[in-house]
Amino acid sequence: MVDEMVTYLETVRDRPAWQAMPDEVKAGLRAPLPLEPRPAEAVYEDFRRLVLPYPLGNIHPRFWGWVIGTGTPLGALSEMLAATMNPNVGGADHAACHVEAQVLAWCREMLDFPREASGLLVSGGSVANLVGLAVGRNAKAEVDVAQAGLRAAPRRMTLYASSETHNSVKKAVSLLGLGRDALREVPVDGDFRVDLAALRTAIAADRAAGCHPFGVVGNAGTVNTGAIDDLPALADLCRAQNLWFHVDGAFGALAALSPALRERVRGMERADSLAFDLHKWMYMPFEVGCVLVRHPEAHHATFTAPAEYLARAERGTAAGPTWFSEYGMQLSRGFRALKVWMSLKEHGARRYGRLIAQNVAQARHLTERIERTPELELMAPTALNIVCFRFRGEGLDEASLDRLNQEVLLEIQEAGIAVPTSTKLRGRVALRVAIVNHRSRREDFDLLVGEVVARGRRLAQTMAQAGARG
Repeated sequence: MVDEMVTYLETVRDRPAWQAMPDEVKAGLRAPLPLEPRPAEAVYEDFRRLVLPYPLGNIHPRFWGWVIGTGTPLGALSEMLAATMNPNVGGADHAACHVEAQVLAWCREMLDFPREASGLLVSGGSVANLVGLAVGRNAKAEVDVAQAGLRAAPRRMTLYASSETHNSVKKAVSLLGLGRDALREVPVDGDFRVDLAALRTAIAADRAAGCHPFGVVGNAGTVNTGAIDDLPALADLCRAQNLWFHVDGAFGALAALSPALRERVRGMERADSLAFDLHKWMYMPFEVGCVLVRHPEAHHATFTAPAEYLARAERGTAAGPTWFSEYGMQLSRGFRALKVWMSLKEHGARRYGRLIAQNVAQARHLTERIERTPELELMAPTALNIVCFRFRGEGLDEASLDRLNQEVLLEIQEAGIAVPTSTKLRGRVALRVAIVNHRSRREDFDLLVGEVVARGRRLAQTMAQAGARG
């Protein structure tokens, strides 16, 4: 198995970036419950036949969909080691807990967060946002929310974020009992960054209406365009108005690993809580995200719930300096930290910084190719590593251009050439290339441009002919 998986990674360029699953393969994955044992060799053959040929594609050099990282060979092997040890990293005194503590210390150092800050490895940025905002809600509430609940609060609590903020923040306010109506989605400027004047106006209006503004979410790289909010200004505002400052840095936070890019995310180190993913721009296997919290007492108070069967001890198995189950929802926690620990040891933070800078340079290269190609149109500024553009055919209205670009996208995906995805910017369809791929080369982006232009021309001609006949 191990040898074949190493070969699978070595030969990834020889395969399509993505391919559709045939109906008969899907049928094979709807088999009834196995009642009797089968040899492991036969089970592995089922995997090779039904599963392995049909991946999402994110290990491929031309996968730039959503914001999904790539993984590495040692990262994969470390998952095997973690599963073999099979610890529960909720607490107690064993190596896995100490490894996670060291990984969190390294994360604080990489992102210039205070040494005394608390932290937690989680499944990804969505849960990291939830944890950070839960601590912020409780810390800024006018009552003991953990004990009495939000119904005891004298005023409605409100949270502020730009209209470009990730949808996990909407999920978080719902799960935290605030309600989605409590999230004030603030307009953005021409560069898709939060409009600071509109933010101040919204906060003042809510105070005047008797609400309780408690926090602001800043973006260190929005999911649509990679835009970075004015984080120093947001930090100043939050400090002046006693608001919790949470930064969603799912991928953009890690730009700080590059000396050339660190200034772009300056200000996030002043956050009260910071969420980011190691499985995005540090190329580690899914899943592993992280949340750092400047105020460890508030973090612990939000999630601790003493129970007799979880009593701590000074000695023995139940000792240990940190019980991570007291800093998040999970008592059962996997050994996520091992792949981070081993990967950082293998590559070092500086190499990650160079790879991140390489991806940003590739985004700039793609942007320049688009700007030099008359039939292509850049749809948003390239702030970091996300490029949004479209094919613009002559004589086509906006609705037709939307249909054309959606079809170009699907053709490129279904042909296995590459996997960009799409989004809508100011109501128009854009092809979106999110580069968090350490296997990509410049020629991959040149190929993408050529394919978009060739397919766009053909589709535009077909649509024009259809319109003439109509």
